[in-house]
Amino acid sequence: METKHTGSCACKAIEFTATLDLSTVTRCNCTYCTKLGLLGNLTKPDKVQLTKGEPASYPNAIGARYFCAACGTHLFGRGDLPEMGGLFASVNVQALDDVDPYTLSPVHWDGRHDNWEAGPRPSPYPIFR
Repeated sequence: METKHTGSCACKAIEFTATLDLSTVTRCNCTYCTKLGLLGNLTKPDKVQLTKGEPASYPNAIGARYFCAACGTHLFGRGDLPEMGGLFASVNVQALDDVDPYTLSPVHWDGRHDNWEAGPRPSPYPIFR
């Protein structure tokens, strides 16, 4: 079930709302997600709205990642990937102010080895093979 949540960066310079279904959250072992400790949730881009401030961004292969330039908190990403149904937003659940991320049970992806075909599983994929 989708619920509207509020989120922000650590210094509160950027605030946003996101309408999300938190029944599935994901953790990826790629270098980027591992180093930032991201816990993601996918939604459509129009379901993520800025309410305060303007985040900095940098491009990636399929879109852009948005973060606070003052404190560095990663907030969300936006992209377009046909394999994911086209346009999407991936919200960093750990940036939500009204959710305890430690109560959620993520599924895990093996992004470190581009092993997307394996799909998600309940236990983490290894960093090293």
